Amino acid sequence: MKLRIRHVSTFAFDAPVKRLVQSHRLSPTDTASQRIMAWNVDTGPASIGAAFRDGAGDWTQTVSLRGPLETFTVTVEGEVETQDQSGVLRGHREHVPPSAYLTSTRRTALTAELRGLAAEASEGTAPGRSLDRAHALCRAVHDAVAYVPGSTEAATTASEALEGGRGVCQDHAQVLIALAHACEIPARYVAGYLMSTEDSVGAEASHAWAELHVDGLGWVGFDAANACCPDARYVRLCSGYDAADGAPIRGVIDGAAEESLDVSVAVLRDGQSQSQSQG
Repeated sequence: MKLRIRHVSTFAFDAPVKRLVQSHRLSPTDTASQRIMAWNVDTGPASIGAAFRDGAGDWTQTVSLRGPLETFTVTVEGEVETQDQSGVLRGHREHVPPSAYLTSTRRTALTAELRGLAAEASEGTAPGRSLDRAHALCRAVHDAVAYVPGSTEAATTASEALEGGRGVCQDHAQVLIALAHACEIPARYVAGYLMSTEDSVGAEASHAWAELHVDGLGWVGFDAANACCPDARYVRLCSGYDAADGAPIRGVIDGAAEESLDVSVAVLRDGQSQSQSQG
């Protein structure tokens, strides 16, 4: 499948800021499931700084811009050819050992409720069958947390999302990561894009899912929001320990200003002309 992507992020400040510095992981990597045919990240007048591939295999680019600055826009456009690999991440070169992703953060910290759901979901799965257990955990998150846009905040934790019983794709991913940790399965947060269809959810902006490290297969993606493994509709951008660490754009500003973000995303199959999502 050939997908065309346009992703526009506009940062606005309620007072001019003196300087802005951002770290971008906005360029996907070639893997067995995706081949980058064309890709461009436009940061306008910003100065381009260091660029490198980090230990997780994700391309990182720094940008900076001097003010006074009231708005800043990042426009990403590209074309990607995708193939369904049943969620298995093949051909992605990285150096971070899977065991590093047994580390919990504030957003994925385990509670008694999370441990209980993990134990309930794992009941009946055979020892050593980590793939079966991973699928069971994904289904459990899908059933326990309803997809409700606007029901959580950017800083909502896995525990809070489970307690509330609703959330968005980043909440589903973080709850799944927590359940995997309860079962001693390495897990990480993944940011990317999803071409929306009639029966899919979570494509209002950049999408998120989790990857669990499965014996014999390596990293396998699980999208608990849609109760499936990523297929040819998905484009993988970058990963991290949680939604904050795995964000495609992170940054700091010099100035006492409140920041707001407007994001629009369109993921189109080759030949389509209608926008798929905006947020």
